[in-house]
Amino acid sequence: MANVEHGGRPAADGFGATAVAEARPPLRVVRLGLWLVAAILAIRQVAVVLSTPSGQRLTALETWVGPEGVLHVKGSLYDSTRFTGTPFGGLVLKPLTRSAEQALGWGWTFGTLLLVVALGLVAARALPQPVDRRTSLLAAPVAVSLLMLSLPVRNTLWLGQTSIIPVLLVLLGCFTVRGERAGGLCMGLAAALQPTVLLFAPLLWFTGRRGAAVTTGATFAASTALAWAAMPHDSYTYWVHHMAGAGLGGEADGLGNQSLHGGLLRLGLTGPLEIGLFLFLGAAVAVLGLRRAVHYARDGQLLLAVAITGCAAVVVSPTAWQHQLLWVLLAVVGRVGRRASDRYVWPVAVVLVTTLPAKMMLPNVPAMYPLRDDIVLLAALAAATAVPFLSRASPYYRAPIPAKYAAPVPARFRRVPLLPFLRRALTRPSLLLELLLIRVTYAAYQQVRLAATGGSNSADRARAEEHGRLVLDIERFLHIDFEHAVNHAVTKVDWLRSFFDFYYESFHFVVPLTIMAVLYWRRPADYRWARSALGFATLLALAGFWAFPLAPPRLMPSLGIIDTVHGAQNFSKPDYGTLTALTNQYAAMPSLHFGWSLWCGVVIAIMAPRWWMKALGLLHPLFTVSAIVATGNHWVLDALGGALVVTGGFGLTYLFQGPRARLTPTEAPTTTDRERTAPVKETASG
Repeated sequence: MANVEHGGRPAADGFGATAVAEARPPLRVVRLGLWLVAAILAIRQVAVVLSTPSGQRLTALETWVGPEGVLHVKGSLYDSTRFTGTPFGGLVLKPLTRSAEQALGWGWTFGTLLLVVALGLVAARALPQPVDRRTSLLAAPVAVSLLMLSLPVRNTLWLGQTSIIPVLLVLLGCFTVRGERAGGLCMGLAAALQPTVLLFAPLLWFTGRRGAAVTTGATFAASTALAWAAMPHDSYTYWVHHMAGAGLGGEADGLGNQSLHGGLLRLGLTGPLEIGLFLFLGAAVAVLGLRRAVHYARDGQLLLAVAITGCAAVVVSPTAWQHQLLWVLLAVVGRVGRRASDRYVWPVAVVLVTTLPAKMMLPNVPAMYPLRDDIVLLAALAAATAVPFLSRASPYYRAPIPAKYAAPVPARFRRVPLLPFLRRALTRPSLLLELLLIRVTYAAYQQVRLAATGGSNSADRARAEEHGRLVLDIERFLHIDFEHAVNHAVTKVDWLRSFFDFYYESFHFVVPLTIMAVLYWRRPADYRWARSALGFATLLALAGFWAFPLAPPRLMPSLGIIDTVHGAQNFSKPDYGTLTALTNQYAAMPSLHFGWSLWCGVVIAIMAPRWWMKALGLLHPLFTVSAIVATGNHWVLDALGGALVVTGGFGLTYLFQGPRARLTPTEAPTTTDRERTAPVKETASG
């Protein structure tokens, strides 16, 4: 039975043995592929660090080995306030930094890399049991890959920090070393390097490991006393003058400090009011977080309990710099949600928060700044106090309510769909997950589009203008070069010019978002189909922007096109309204203005129940193509390119997922139906 719970399959008959034999090679291939990905990520991170000129990398290590570093300058560790470690850390790390100096950073970088791999292996082995065989085999490379991608690890490698060591010591003390004294010794040393780790001592105490808790406190006290005896002035500076490091490493209200103290300072609170509120809220978070951690530890989810305690430590610490925030990533192991469609919301959110810059997570809108600036803090706070992680005793822990899928529609081609597992669920996807993915995808789209020859120098402009002349020659050959005639005709009619300017600026985002919102609410299965087609079309358009930078008519000075939207141009620094710094001026082929509008027209024509609604929907691409030509922002052939990528988007959706499911009214499930659906019971074979 134990083997079954850990992912083994009974092989009492020949069929079972054959099934296992057939399943192993693909799993081995997947595992090897994941380890290859982890290795590539590790090599890339090391290459980025070591290829950066000296003085711009390992800047934290420079506080030790640089010309003005601790190893070369007599006096206090904290004279420059750049060193943020504890006095004990300064005492024991000097020998390591001397060897790092001799290796010019190579030894330090590769040593840190090995620590990250060890951390991933320990975390993978600590997953709450039981786990199936696939999970147990694939967890380690996935964990190492996520760690390599995470911002805390990337910052640690870049800066030359030691923040991996306390996290690894805690995991070793909880899961690897034998005996309470050895475990407590590891965690006490971790606390001596990072004092907020002391929060783990109550977790040990209340989960029955009182010997380990006492050893943790004693080791911390002995290490701190040793450092105080060896460096009394530095110890006084750190513990008293800087209040356990609160004034070190930068301004406490800087965006890098993702602690509750930093968040309150960014809100404008200062003085005794801020300190009192920080102490009160910090105590509340610590108590609530420890209670939750103890509950999940007793439930058999010790790794989740460790992550919750670590997140509470992040919140209550006076300073929690980005390289110290690995605890948030460990919280990915918690399971949230009764429905299968909700199960991925929490892990995806955690991975995005810990691997992407905050600007990619939320729009660049002033109202969002408080959330964007504190997004890691909010994730840690949520994990410590609010996220309703499932207990292992819950029937939904291993068997969430399954999603209902539309019946597959036969395709004209035998091998379509190529990815049959991408079935169309009838239930709505998680709104939070959809918003996160849409925002992150669009932010990535902006970055790639901006990077694709953004016209920042004369060579870029010359190449884009050369492509513009090529497009114009093709249009003249086809007798469709009427941009100049349309542009000048429209500018002579004030109301028509105003209409097209307004249409060009106003409907590009509003109409697609409105259609997606309506489909999400009324027709979830069709929402997934339409969203996939739009996503594929946008990816194809990015390839066009990258391969064929193109100057639009308004940026071709010899044509005499009047820029009706932006006004007269300085062609050395062409304007694009308020989006100049965010938009590639020469990402014109294909036209996504027309492409997205055509997608809207096709979706409305297919989905709308009335003929007049279909006709009204098709007017949108007609008005859009008129606007982009009349305002001088696109060539006629750009619109053709937009039509091609939209056709490709629908084609790829058909190829990967098969024909769009045609639903009958009885197939759409209601909320009541979903709530009544019983979870699937797991069989003895797992």
